[in-house]
Amino acid sequence: MPGHRALAATPRLDAKTRRKLEDQRRMAFRRAIEHYNEERRLNRQIDDYPELIAIDYLRTLRASARAAAH
Repeated sequence: MPGHRALAATPRLDAKTRRKLEDQRRMAFRRAIEHYNEERRLNRQIDDYPELIAIDYLRTLRASARAAAH
């Protein structure tokens, strides 16, 4: 059981520290979900305007060409 070995390798933590670590993991997970949802929302908005995608692509090409020239 891989989980059993992982638990055996971690030191014993008091309840306060354990709750703090669980809260940190939970908040990181929540931030990841919020970031994912925000990306999806922005992509749906951008999909309504395909010409903006083309303009952004052209700007990126020009910027990379300028960077390569210098």
